[in-house]
Amino acid sequence: MEALIALVAVVLLLIPVLLIVALVMIAGLRRRVAALELQQFEVRPANVADPAHADAPEVRSVHWADQPYQARVPVADAAQAPATRTGPAMPDPSPSAAPAAAADPTPAAPPSRPPPLPPAPSAPPPPSEPGLGERIVGAIKHWFTDGNVPVKIGMLVLLAGVAALLKYASDQGWLNAPIELRLAAIAAAALGGLVFGWVQRDRRRLFALALQGGAIGVLLLTVFAAFKRYDLIDALPAFAMSVLLIAGMGVLAVVQNSRTLAVLGILAGFMAPIWLSTGSGNHVALFSYYAVLNAAILAIAWWRPWRVLNLLGFAFTFGIGTAWGVLQYNADKFSSTEPFLLLFFAFYLLIPILYARRQPAEKRDLVDGSLVFGTPLIAFSLQAGMLHDDRLALALCALGLAALYAVLGWALIRRARYAALGQSHAVLAVGFATLAVPLALSARATASVFALEGAGLVWLGLRQKRWLPQIAGALLQLGAAFGFVVGADYWHNDATAIANPTFMSGLLLAVAGFASAWCYRRARQDAPAIVYYLWGLLWWLGGVVHEVGRFVARDSRPDALLIAVAFSAWMAAEVHRRAPARALVLTTLAMLLAAFPLALWQADVHQQPFAGYGALAWAVFALLGVRSLWCLRGGQDRVALAAQFSWWLLWPSVVSLACMWLADRFPLAHGWSLALALLPWLLVAATALLRWPWLAMPLGARFDVLRTALAATLFGVLGVSWLCLLVQPASPAPLPWLPLLNPMELAQLAVLALAARWLWSAPAPAGLRGRRVPVLAIAGFALLTSTTLHTVHHWGAVPWNDALWSSTLAQTSLTVVWSVLGVISWVWGSRRGQRTLWLVGAVLMGVVLAKLVLIDRQHLGNLLGISSFIAYGLLCTVVGYLAPAPPRAPDATVESQS
Repeated sequence: MEALIALVAVVLLLIPVLLIVALVMIAGLRRRVAALELQQFEVRPANVADPAHADAPEVRSVHWADQPYQARVPVADAAQAPATRTGPAMPDPSPSAAPAAAADPTPAAPPSRPPPLPPAPSAPPPPSEPGLGERIVGAIKHWFTDGNVPVKIGMLVLLAGVAALLKYASDQGWLNAPIELRLAAIAAAALGGLVFGWVQRDRRRLFALALQGGAIGVLLLTVFAAFKRYDLIDALPAFAMSVLLIAGMGVLAVVQNSRTLAVLGILAGFMAPIWLSTGSGNHVALFSYYAVLNAAILAIAWWRPWRVLNLLGFAFTFGIGTAWGVLQYNADKFSSTEPFLLLFFAFYLLIPILYARRQPAEKRDLVDGSLVFGTPLIAFSLQAGMLHDDRLALALCALGLAALYAVLGWALIRRARYAALGQSHAVLAVGFATLAVPLALSARATASVFALEGAGLVWLGLRQKRWLPQIAGALLQLGAAFGFVVGADYWHNDATAIANPTFMSGLLLAVAGFASAWCYRRARQDAPAIVYYLWGLLWWLGGVVHEVGRFVARDSRPDALLIAVAFSAWMAAEVHRRAPARALVLTTLAMLLAAFPLALWQADVHQQPFAGYGALAWAVFALLGVRSLWCLRGGQDRVALAAQFSWWLLWPSVVSLACMWLADRFPLAHGWSLALALLPWLLVAATALLRWPWLAMPLGARFDVLRTALAATLFGVLGVSWLCLLVQPASPAPLPWLPLLNPMELAQLAVLALAARWLWSAPAPAGLRGRRVPVLAIAGFALLTSTTLHTVHHWGAVPWNDALWSSTLAQTSLTVVWSVLGVISWVWGSRRGQRTLWLVGAVLMGVVLAKLVLIDRQHLGNLLGISSFIAYGLLCTVVGYLAPAPPRAPDATVESQS
């Protein structure tokens, strides 16, 4: 009985199969009939008449091989073929150019020799310049013999006498009047003398100027005594009044063009704290006061080229500062002394520039050498005395001075007025850079300076076009590298990051390689330039990696390396912007690509790229990366396009790693993590489709050639991710599962929507545009199948493993869903006359039937298995009612209409 039932079931299952086969055979028969009917429209031979078309024009058979070449062009092509020239080609009517007239070969007669001139008388030898001692004696004699000498001397002596008298009277108690009154009387007398001197400026100029200078000096002395000696005023009012007096002195000197007034005022200002010193050692007040005086000298130098005033301020400032340092300085006063040393150095660094600015055109080469060379030497000597126990800090100071003077030399040497000053600064830059090496490096590391000498020999050899210096320079650099490697045993003894002998030596080797590459690049010798550039790049990257591994904590190493590669890419791009070279663009591209493994390293070390110092590192990388791409805008190198291409693939990768961590950080299931990981790629793909100019920046229109490639890559990543999501359980917890309304499948639907938008757009590849409907149909079918299985997993509590495929619920659900899809496709294709859609539905129904026979028959013992058979049968019945026959072929439809 069971065998009979099984036989009946098999027969019933074969009936739809036979029905589909019969329909297909009927469709093929109809196509054959249509093809036979079309044969009556074929071209007949010329000697056979058609009785049905007796009135029609005669149509002759044409043999292609019997016609000439011009007659072989088909009618459709002949209408578009260009007209051929039938006549012979005409000669060029333009006349040939007339030959140039020959030059007269007769040589010109030699000119007559002029009579010999009598010998010129020998010029007398130039007079010898006076020596340094003679010049000093002359300057003193000039000061004491020119101008109103008595007033000059008298005011100086008067100032000293008044100061001494006040001090003595105060010590002896002779002045019984309140000190406030006494100081006020002195100030009033000084103000009266100042006013009287101003009134007399036109009648007795020299007397008036001396009187004004002395009065200002007395006022400065009075203010300083009231502050320092008697504590009548606080530091801030004393400082403000001193600034006001010195500013007034400078204004008076500049307005009246009086060097004497300026000198007297500055002398009084510098001498006042010495006269009234109580030995308290308040160096902050002393140097603050001197800072105000030097600011006045700087202001005067802006308007007047008074060298004596500059030298006077320089001598007093650094002389008194040196004396105080020798007698009273100790390490505890470094923080309160160093700012004043830097300030005084800045003053006398700017004053020679202002002095050169005020020189007339005929004295452009005049440089105040005393200040130009004396200021850095004395200031560095004082700095060395303060840092005698810290050679590394002193080396950094020397290196900073070298950089400062190099910048000033580069800025000034190109201007005619400052050319001599710029050359002096360049000499100082080289000197301090050389001095920094032995201070910073040990004896073994100092040998790396040979690499710089080798670079210099390379430059000299190229300039002189000689091979021997170039070979010597290369050997020197190799020798420096050998010395560096020999000292490898000492690498682990470095105590300070970057500022240590190991890194500095490697940096010198890198600089030498880059400098040599630059020289060969300018000489248009690309092969050695590339070798030297790679040599320098190797030393640079090797030194950076060593420093990071030596001094950076393990969990922060990828962050530090990310900043290093960003800096390297930016430097290469900046140099490329000024001197384009393909190697520099390749360096920028390589540094950007290095960010991909560093992001994975960050995710392995601290769970996501932006944890720890990662956020700071990626911020620096973003800033320098945008600037690097901006520098690559110029030129037509396609490597720049590849750099921006990788840039727009890097950021969604990094953000995806962060999004996955974010989902794990909060109580969200795996489905959220997958959806969030796909979100950055969806945003970039949407931007590429809807706002392409945003992604084209900073290269702009140049990047348009990669629009299709970038979109294809983005959708390739999305497509692979989409396929991987099909086999993931993807729980939406804490939300319940809703088919197509859960995080993972919403992301998949977004991928399909963007893919459809892309396939129906112009930038899509032509090969995909022709297959967009089948591709999207297959993708939709796969998504519905996945949704069905996921629904069974979440609603039916079926495990997401091999048991899912063997479960009755999953197979029945697939049967029903596929059957419904097949019916919809079958009926819709039949009603709309779309034969392909109908055929898809028929094939799908056949697949479901095969599935019932091979798989679902195993589940006939339960309701779900039986339901699958019943559902399929009912759906086939619906199909038989709505669309019993396949749609007509397009050619058959046209034939019936004709």
